[in-house]
Amino acid sequence: MFTPVASSSPTPKPVSEVWRPDLTRLPVLTRGRRLFRRFFQLVCRVVVFVCTKTTILGLENYPTRGPALMVINHLGDPDAVLVMAALPDFPEVIVKIELRDIPVLRLVADMLGVIWVHRGQPDRRAISAALEAFRQGRRMIIAPEGRESVSGMLEAGTDGAAFLALRAGVPVVPVTITGSEFRLVENNLKKLRRAPVTLKVGKPFVLPQQSRDRDALQEGTRLIMESLARQLPPAYRGVYAYVED
Repeated sequence: MFTPVASSSPTPKPVSEVWRPDLTRLPVLTRGRRLFRRFFQLVCRVVVFVCTKTTILGLENYPTRGPALMVINHLGDPDAVLVMAALPDFPEVIVKIELRDIPVLRLVADMLGVIWVHRGQPDRRAISAALEAFRQGRRMIIAPEGRESVSGMLEAGTDGAAFLALRAGVPVVPVTITGSEFRLVENNLKKLRRAPVTLKVGKPFVLPQQSRDRDALQEGTRLIMESLARQLPPAYRGVYAYVED
């Protein structure tokens, strides 16, 4: 079994150098976009079947109606494909603005419809787009760590996910993945083996409202990250290693 390696010192969270707020908006769900999302999800399922041996647990916990915020741990590039293949529908996705610099990814993202976000900056347009998505009853997915994990274990969470969940009053659904590290998937494929991956959907919960906004954010972030840690093997819990099953 792969054991993540702890980092000797925390790496600062990334801050976007690009500033293009004019590109940030809630995608309109046109008929063409809905069809392309279904096609893309089908492609993801084929890729996941061919490249991995994925075990999906707790799918009955996934809310099929009404707004909800899915939070995930982020181990590697395959995560996005795995999540889209496993979930029964296509949730709204928040994507770092830097990916627009890659022509193919920009084209696919624009066809799918994503919410571009500027990491580490006060991105009010991204917040407004996310809140509008919840008002329309859409579901959304976000990585509260704010990036792909450097160590392969849970890093300290940022407050963005808690802010959205508290502001919109929507349930939080923890989704955890193990085995999706790119090097693990790549090594297995080189040996003509499908990489063993596990995706687990936890039970939804609602963050408690508190009198002070800052306290509510800190408590909400703690609860979100601990819910992810509780679903992960101890070796993946990182800074939340104190969490017990």
